[in-house]
Amino acid sequence: MTSQSLNSIGVDKLRGVGPQLAAKLHKLGLFTLQDLLFHLPLRYIDRTKITAIGGVQPLTEVVIEGEVRGNDVVFGRRRSLVCRVQDHSGLMTLRFFHFNQAQQQGLQPGTKVRCFGEVRRGKSGLEMYHPEYQLLNQAKPPALAETLTPIYPATEGVTQQRIRDLCGQTLKRLEQRGIEDWMPAALSNSSSNYSLVDALHLLHNPPPGTALNLLAEGEHPAQQRLASEELVAHHLSLLRLRQKIQHQAAPALLPNQAATERFLAQLPFTLTSAQQRVASEISADISQPIPMLRLIQGDVGSGKTVVAALGAVQAVANGMQAALMAPTEILAEQHRVNFEAWLAPLGIRIAWLTGKLKGKGREVQLAAIADGSAQIVIGTHALFQEAVEFHNLGLTIIDEQHRFGVHQRLALRKKGAVIDAAIDEEGSTPHQLIMTATPIPRTLAMSAYADLDCSVIDELPPGRKPIETVVLNDLRRNDVIERVRASCRDGRQAYWVCTLIEESDVLEAQAAEATTQELQLLLSELSVGLIHGRLKPKEKVQMMQAFKAGEINLLVATTVIEVGVDVPNASLMIIENSERLGLSQLHQLRGRVGRGSQSSHCVLLYSAPLSGNGAARLKIMRETNDGFKIAEKDLEIRGPGEVLGTRQTGDMQFRIADLQRDAHLLPEVKRMAIKLLQDYADNVDPLIARWLGHSEQYGQA
Repeated sequence: MTSQSLNSIGVDKLRGVGPQLAAKLHKLGLFTLQDLLFHLPLRYIDRTKITAIGGVQPLTEVVIEGEVRGNDVVFGRRRSLVCRVQDHSGLMTLRFFHFNQAQQQGLQPGTKVRCFGEVRRGKSGLEMYHPEYQLLNQAKPPALAETLTPIYPATEGVTQQRIRDLCGQTLKRLEQRGIEDWMPAALSNSSSNYSLVDALHLLHNPPPGTALNLLAEGEHPAQQRLASEELVAHHLSLLRLRQKIQHQAAPALLPNQAATERFLAQLPFTLTSAQQRVASEISADISQPIPMLRLIQGDVGSGKTVVAALGAVQAVANGMQAALMAPTEILAEQHRVNFEAWLAPLGIRIAWLTGKLKGKGREVQLAAIADGSAQIVIGTHALFQEAVEFHNLGLTIIDEQHRFGVHQRLALRKKGAVIDAAIDEEGSTPHQLIMTATPIPRTLAMSAYADLDCSVIDELPPGRKPIETVVLNDLRRNDVIERVRASCRDGRQAYWVCTLIEESDVLEAQAAEATTQELQLLLSELSVGLIHGRLKPKEKVQMMQAFKAGEINLLVATTVIEVGVDVPNASLMIIENSERLGLSQLHQLRGRVGRGSQSSHCVLLYSAPLSGNGAARLKIMRETNDGFKIAEKDLEIRGPGEVLGTRQTGDMQFRIADLQRDAHLLPEVKRMAIKLLQDYADNVDPLIARWLGHSEQYGQA
C-alpha cells in the first residue's frame, strides 16, 4: 500500500468508528489512517512491570500489587474512601474521593489488587489518588502490558483506550501494506538510523526497556527521525510559498545613483558600514523583476528606518510608490516625521493614513494615493482596507511585523485589498521589506522566516554608549526619584514607565495618572508629562513632540512608548514592576534611551519576592545590551510560541518537533529541504500534506 492509499482511507473504515466518533476524530485533525499514524503520543507510562511498594518514589507513575489490609470511609474536608494495600516490602494508601458502595465492598480486607497511578506524599505516607485498579481474585492474574502505554492528544468523548485501539488497528494495516517514505535514503539525516516504519512502530508501542527519559525529553532516535521530517515539511511549506511568490513578476526598480547621493548628502549623519551593506542588499533585490522578500533585523537604535527610506527613494526614482506600515499610530507618526525631514528636500510627497483619520482629510489622502501624487504612503494597518487603492505600488515596508502575526504577513501577498498583493496595470507584485527591532533567535529565523532573506544591521551608529542597567528593589523608590531630579537638573530628560500585570488600558492609564500626580508633588520644579493608550492620537503626538522639544523634563508613560520613540536628550529610563515584563519588551523600552552621545542609564524597579523567571530576566538585562543574546535567553525561558507572539503560535504548532530542543537539526533540515525541492519535487507536496495536514497553515496564507 502506498502512502497515497493510506491517506485516502477514512478513519470511519476502522472497526468501531461510526459517524459520531468520526466527527470527534475530525476535531482532532484525524481524517485518514495516515493522520492516525502521525497522531503521536504526548508521553508514556510504564505498565510493563510491578514495582515493590518499598521501592516506590514520590511523583512517579507505577504498577503495584498487594493485599487490602484496611478499608475506611474518612470524613475530612471531603469524604473519601481510604484503602491500605500491603506487599512484602511496605504499605501504600489508596484514596478515592468519588466512590460507590459496590466499590467499597469490592475492596474488602484480604482482597488482592493491582493498581496503577501517580504516587504522592500524603497524610499517611505515600498515597495514590484514584488509581486504576484490577481485583486479582482469579487463579491466573491478567498479563502485564507488553509495551509502554502511550498517552495521546485527545478530546472530549474520545478516550485514551479508544485512540490506542484505533492506532493499533492502523499499525496492523501498516505492517501488511507499508507506507511511502517521502524522505529519500540519499537525504537521510545521520541523527537517526530508524526507518519511517520502525520509528512509527516504536513511538506508538515502545517495547519494555525503551529509555523513558529519552522519550520524555523528545531525544529518542525514533523521535528525532520524525522531528527532522516534520521540520523539513514546515521548511518546505515556506520555501514553496517563496517559490510561488517569486514566480510572479515585480517591477525592476533600478538603482538611481543621483537620487541616492542627493538623499545621503542631506542626512545629518553618515551611514554605518552595516547600514551600507544592508542598503546594497535591498537595492540589488528590488532591481530584479522578481519580488524581494527580505527581513531586516537590527537592534534598538541601529538605524533600520533610514535603510528602508533608501529603498523607498529608489522606488520613487523609478516612478513607483512605496508604502510603510507600522503597528501603532505613535510609531507611524515617528516614521512620518523622519521621512518628511529626509525626503521633503528631494521634493518627494508623503501621504498619511491611519484608522482615526476621517472625513475630508481621509478623502484627500485616498485621492492622492490613488492618482499617484503621493509617492510614499505611511500609516497603520488602515493601509490594508478595501477603500485604499494604490496608483503603482512598487515597494511595501512593514515595521515590527511580529505585531501583526504570521498569518497576516503571509496574507499580505495574496489579497487584492492589501498593499503587498496590490497589482498594477502591468500585473506585477510589489517588493516586500520587513523590519524588526526585536532580534529573532537564529533558530526561529531559520524556521518561522524560511520564506524570507535575512539581513542583520549588527552595528550601532558611532558615539553611542552602552546603557548602564541597574536592578533595584521598589523599597528604594525615593532614591530613584532623587536620581531623576539630579539628571533633569543637569539638562537631561527621563522616562518613567508604569506597568500592570492586568492587560487593561483603563487600569494602566489610572496607574500612570496616579504616578504622574505623585511625581508632580515630589518633583514640583520639573515639568512632568503623561502618555498612555487611552489618549487621543493627536494628544499622544502633541505630548511626544513637547517631550522631544525639551518642554517636558520627565515623561510618565505606559508601555505605549515601547517602540520607535526617538528623543536623543532622554538619558534615564525607570521601569516600575519590571519583573512583570518579558525580556523583549524590557529591551525595547530600554532602547528608548541611549540614542544620544551622553551616558544613559536604565533602572529596573521590582517588587519582592522575585520568581525564578523574573530574576533570570532581570539578571540578563543587567549583564548585556546585546539584543540577540537577550533574544536567545528569551527563547530559553518562554519557548518559541511566546517569543513569536500569541497570534502566530497557530503557525508553529509541531506534533513532535521542538524548535529549541531540535535547533541542532536545523542546518541539516535546511539542506534537505532545498535538495528535495531541487531533485525530488514530486515528494514535496505529499510530505507537506502529511505533517501540516488539513490545516494547511502556510499554504492558505
